[in-house]
Amino acid sequence: MNLELKTIAKNIKLVAFDVDGVMTDGSLTFLEDGREIKTFSAKDGLGVSMLSRAGIITAIITARKSPIVELRAKMIDIKEIYQDAKNKLSAITELKDKYKLSFSEIAYVGDDLIDLEVLRAVGLKACPNDAVLEVIKTCNFVSTKKGGKGAVREICDLIMDSKNIKFENLKPKQ
Repeated sequence: MNLELKTIAKNIKLVAFDVDGVMTDGSLTFLEDGREIKTFSAKDGLGVSMLSRAGIITAIITARKSPIVELRAKMIDIKEIYQDAKNKLSAITELKDKYKLSFSEIAYVGDDLIDLEVLRAVGLKACPNDAVLEVIKTCNFVSTKKGGKGAVREICDLIMDSKNIKFENLKPKQ
């Protein structure tokens, strides 16, 4: 990790994630009755949970709405959930103001064009390696992993490492 990226990551106090294409591989699977199925990585989930346990605010900002997202957020200790967020910049600005942060203290992980406005505003701009090209060009950290396949964990580890936070030193999950 280069020094500039480490400095940016060290100052992060809030990390917000898109869902489809970031926390999942972007596949949308529907049952005949209209219910949706999403597949999440357990390793990604532990990474997000570790951030929360380290005192870093975690959030989901997604343009879609699904009860599965609420369930997953609860499972991995994400307290801030914005679903059906068509204007993601408005959501991240609301979080910034709520926690009295600057944009430079916020990381956002996105993968598609709807995420660009937020990515351009925040300090740590991250994406999976299978994000769309314009997002990849905008980000200052591109994971070596795909969405839903370890990208979230890699980004969580980057932040934890930059702050020198070790798993064994984290407070137990409540």
